[in-house]
Amino acid sequence: MPDIPFVTLRVVLGPDTLLGTGKAELLAGIAETGSIAAAGRRMGMSYKRAWYLIDTLNGYFRAPLVVSTKGGRTGGGAQLTETGRTVLGLYHRLQDKAARAVESELQELAALAQPQPPLV
Repeated sequence: MPDIPFVTLRVVLGPDTLLGTGKAELLAGIAETGSIAAAGRRMGMSYKRAWYLIDTLNGYFRAPLVVSTKGGRTGGGAQLTETGRTVLGLYHRLQDKAARAVESELQELAALAQPQPPLV
């Protein structure tokens, strides 16, 4: 868990297309598991919802971020394309830059907060 308080970044790509921590986590999950369904399950998300989010991102960019193969004897699966890996990397770089840019203000906010009980 990151230090608290922390910032998250949401990039508005278009009127109906956002890229934030959830979609970035989904993309990373697909890269790790080779499956849209498995990545969605790890996040507590239905396959239908995960597929919709990926379809939205794929429709925004010139090249798809994720390609999938249908199930069957070989089992199917999904993987990030080169564009998908690039977009995910760019998002992480933006997130890191945003966090560094507001680090001192976050420390000031933390100093003003009531002490929190330790997590058990």
